[in-house]
Amino acid sequence: MTKQPVGILLAAGQSHRFGSNKLIHPVIGDAPMFMVSAQKLASVLPDSIIVINQTLMSYTTQLEKLGIRVVINEQAKQGIGTSIACGIRASQDASGWLITLTDMPYIKTETITLLARQLNNGAEIVAPVFEQQRGHPVGFNQRYKDELLALNDDIGARQIIANHQHQLKLVPTDDNGVITDIDQTSDINALDN
Repeated sequence: MTKQPVGILLAAGQSHRFGSNKLIHPVIGDAPMFMVSAQKLASVLPDSIIVINQTLMSYTTQLEKLGIRVVINEQAKQGIGTSIACGIRASQDASGWLITLTDMPYIKTETITLLARQLNNGAEIVAPVFEQQRGHPVGFNQRYKDELLALNDDIGARQIIANHQHQLKLVPTDDNGVITDIDQTSDINALDN
């Protein structure tokens, strides 16, 4: 097993509400959303994986230069659960996984570090909390591998968290990036975390 958890960046969504592929939309300077999120995750967890659909294939080389492994989810249209399962399948020997969403580019690297440390220190499931709202990324240790691999719909890992609520460690943070996702162009702001 690898010592550090593996970061899994989910970037295979369809961007229906955004009107175009939001993941390539610039959010900080000229940097597209997926690159901002990928750089932050890779800077903390160098063995990270990004799960993409066919639309981001042309960016594979750019992502690999960051040290991120690119995994293509052929079933992306079936929902986020299939992307999580893809990322887990590509890193089954990890000690755990920190699963994050590409459309949350304002999460601070300090928050990613804090959550990864919690997993390393024995937390089974970990999530950040900002002003009493649970956010992302969410971490799972190796014990949840089979349940994560079984995901296949658009619910994601919420049901796993609900089934193991007593194992969830909530980590308070002052990082509003953990609850700030971008669903439409009006959500993009000038925050540069």
